[in-house]
Amino acid sequence: MKPAPFAYVAAASAADARRHLGAGGVSAKILAGGQSLGPMLNLRLARPSHLVDVTRAGDLRTVTDEGDALLYGAAIRHAEFEDGDVADATPGWLAAIARGIAYRAVRNRGTIGGSLAHADPAADWVVTLTALGAEVVIAGENAARTLPMTGFVQGPLATALEPGEVITGIRIAKRGSSARWGYWKFTQKAGEFAKASAAVLIDLERGETRIVVGAIERAPIVLDDPEAVLADPDIALPLLERLTAPNPPATLALHAAAVRRACLAAAKDEDMPS
Repeated sequence: MKPAPFAYVAAASAADARRHLGAGGVSAKILAGGQSLGPMLNLRLARPSHLVDVTRAGDLRTVTDEGDALLYGAAIRHAEFEDGDVADATPGWLAAIARGIAYRAVRNRGTIGGSLAHADPAADWVVTLTALGAEVVIAGENAARTLPMTGFVQGPLATALEPGEVITGIRIAKRGSSARWGYWKFTQKAGEFAKASAAVLIDLERGETRIVVGAIERAPIVLDDPEAVLADPDIALPLLERLTAPNPPATLALHAAAVRRACLAAAKDEDMPS
């Protein structure tokens, strides 16, 4: 199939994008790489009247050092994280996360902001940025606002974005060399969406320990007592049984295994393959 007809405009800046969104009405959409939106257009699952392309908006492609954090422009591509073209707020974790996203062709086009706006529960950035305690910076017609990832992603393919709003950046706290990280996802073959995933952050210097479970057909789950799970990862299974709607035992076991693998990766302070 082919997309339904739409008007196309390339925005020069975030403010320009907001103006075009307003002119396009409620059915206007942002195009930020198109790796998720493109297939939806071709299948006519999405039929926007206007597409506002932000991939060339200069202020959405910068990295700003804020002292204890880096603010990444929403239109920075996955491949730019992977290749080290932008500074890494972590000890190499962002590059490793980006490297595991789909295929290189996707990473060459897809953007971090586009991934968050789509809010696929299986997306790598959705679960890992939740674990990293990232914040999403949003610009609207009248004011800008900042939301933590836990407030931004509200469910499968659902976010707190209001009509006319644009994600302008993602703020990620800097992590020192003493911080530890683990991320594990299960896929049937390279490039496929994860069937289960989990991310673990241990940053004692900043007083943060976090375990997040993703790819579970809802917003990522932030476990309440991460220290207890780190001490005994086997308790992840009964925790997930209580926190999620009824799921087949095999599905729950897969997610619990992802938690164990991520905990192991963090304990060993090394990246583990998916």
